[in-house]
Amino acid sequence: MSLAEAATQFLAALSPEERKKNQQELNKFVRWYGMERSLRGLSAHEVANYAERMEGSSANAVKRIEPVRAFLAYAKKKGLTETNLAVHLRLKKGVPKPPPARKVKARESVILSQEGYRTLEEEISALKRERPKIVDEIRRAAADKDFRENFPLEAAKQRQGLVEARIRELEETLKSAMVAAEEVNTAKISLGCTVVLQDLSSTGELRYTLVDPREANPVKGKISVASPMGKALLDRGAGEVVEVAAPAGKLHYRIQRIER
Repeated sequence: MSLAEAATQFLAALSPEERKKNQQELNKFVRWYGMERSLRGLSAHEVANYAERMEGSSANAVKRIEPVRAFLAYAKKKGLTETNLAVHLRLKKGVPKPPPARKVKARESVILSQEGYRTLEEEISALKRERPKIVDEIRRAAADKDFRENFPLEAAKQRQGLVEARIRELEETLKSAMVAAEEVNTAKISLGCTVVLQDLSSTGELRYTLVDPREANPVKGKISVASPMGKALLDRGAGEVVEVAAPAGKLHYRIQRIER
C-alpha cells in the first residue's frame, strides 16, 4: 500500500474534527517521502530523520508531529507495517527555557462562617482521599499501549489535574480566611446575617443567609454578598424596601427581619 492510500484510510477512520486537525501535517509527511512510496518500504532511519528535520522549524514541533505518530501507530495496528515506526519519531530535547517570572499577587482576604470553613476543610480531605484512586486509574490505563485511542488515560489525567487545581485553590482560600464571629449585629444586614424578605409582587417570604462568594450555595439559601441580591441587602435595616435588578426586570422586597 502506498503512503497516500494508507494516509487516506487512516483519515477516513477519524471523526470529522480529528480528520481536520490531523490532515495538514500528515499530508506534509506523505509529500516528503512521495505519495506513491510504499509504506512497507519506509525505514526506521527515515522516520527518525523526519523528526530531526522538524525539530528546529517550529516551536509547535511536538504538536505537529503527533498526527504522524498516530498514523504510524495505526499502520502497525492494521498490519500495514511489520513494526511500529511511531517509536522512532522522537524529537531531541533542547535546553529548556527558564519559566517566565511569576507576578506575586496579593492574597485576597476571605471571611467565612464557621460552617463554611468546616465545609471547605471536608472538601479538601475528600479530594486528597481521591488521589490514590486516580493514580491507580492512570497506572491501569497506561498499560494500554495504543495511545491514540486511550481515552481512559486522558480522562484520568484530566481528572487528576482538576482535583489538584481544586486542592490548591481551597488551601489558598483557607490560608487567607478569617472565620466570622457567630454573634452578628442584627441592626443592619452584614455578612453572616440571615434575612427574611417579603416579595412585594406576591405574599411569599424568602429566607437568605449572606455569605462570602466561596461559600455561596443558593440551594441551601446561602447567597453571595457580591450577588445583585447581596449588594442590595447589605447595610439595610428591617422594614426597608430594596430593589434588585433581575433578567425578568426589577424586583422589590421588604426586609421583614434580620436574624443571627
